Amino acid sequence: MVKPAIAKAIALSLPGAGEKAHFNRIAFTVKKKIFATLSVDDDTLNLMFTPEVQFIFCPPASDIIFPVPNAWGRQGWTTINLQKATKNLVTEALKEAHRIRAEK
Repeated sequence: MVKPAIAKAIALSLPGAGEKAHFNRIAFTVKKKIFATLSVDDDTLNLMFTPEVQFIFCPPASDIIFPVPNAWGRQGWTTINLQKATKNLVTEALKEAHRIRAEK
């Protein structure tokens, strides 16, 4: 399990990362672009991946990391269930989402 405060600290430790409100979530940004959002209410972290990166990170039928179940998911948005995730998974996923958005 990764507590939301730990996920937030990891996200904000990335180069140029910022924080802002985003509906009922906390958004993490780089170069004014959201790379992840965090819900403290349901212990989930949503990340912006490309569909190719999403395919690499998400094993079939996973209840730990999985595509958002709608059109956003088909665009690469991916959810991590923080109650079941390891710190290593959260760290690596945040780094990758940050890298993707920082390059654009």
